[in-house]
Amino acid sequence: MAQVTYVDLKDDRRYTVDVEGGATLMQAAVDNLVPRVMGDCGGACACGTCHVYVDAAWVDRVGLPSGSEAELLSGLLETQPNSRLACQIAMNEGLHGLVLRLPDPQL
Repeated sequence: MAQVTYVDLKDDRRYTVDVEGGATLMQAAVDNLVPRVMGDCGGACACGTCHVYVDAAWVDRVGLPSGSEAELLSGLLETQPNSRLACQIAMNEGLHGLVLRLPDPQL
């Protein structure tokens, strides 16, 4: 099992959770009650309520958005070059220690 840390940019509060391999980082956040990660579409890449900023040290390992994820991100507020949808990132051992920041506002 690997760990990921979500950092709430509103108050700098950190939530470090254990994530099973293959689970999406959106589902891990929802299951662990990380605030402001809603996952309203259930991980279908259709809503943007799991928008996160990937910490700069992790961008190359996580990769860039493509296809429908990139298209959905283009319509969200406060996106950055390191923006991703947590529903599109599956946990693997290479991501152990990953840091994701939660934008304010979420949408």
